[in-house]
Amino acid sequence: MDLLLPHLGLIVWTVLAFLVVLFILKKFAWGPILKGLNDREANIAGSIATAEKVKLEMSQLKSENEALLVAAREERAVMLKEAKEIKDKMINDAKDEAKAQAAKIINDAHASINNQKMAALTDIKNQVGKMVIEVSEKILRRELADKTQQETYIRQLAEEIKLN
Repeated sequence: MDLLLPHLGLIVWTVLAFLVVLFILKKFAWGPILKGLNDREANIAGSIATAEKVKLEMSQLKSENEALLVAAREERAVMLKEAKEIKDKMINDAKDEAKAQAAKIINDAHASINNQKMAALTDIKNQVGKMVIEVSEKILRRELADKTQQETYIRQLAEEIKLN
């Protein structure tokens, strides 16, 4: 039981040692420890505030990015629509120009064909006329090989002309 009940001297010396350690700790260690804890608390609060600020900025940047993406998509859609309209216009213009050129080529071909046809008909008429003249000349030469026959034929023609 002696071990469980300390003596009065031990209690006094323990209390005195505790008070000395308490005084030394209060004088030299308590201030820096509290200062360190307060600095750490301020640092943690500043970090939390900074994190909240960064979180708010990130959410703003995210919303700005989403707005920019929406604007970019709309602009892309407008550009694609304009490009499609320009493509369609170019295709239609090219078709119209091709049709006009084809019509011009066809008209030129018809005119050329008509000109060649008329030239061919004129050439055929000229050749037929020459052939008629040559044949007539040959026939007349043969029939009028004699001078007396020529004079007779000339008189006959002269009489027919006077009668008409």
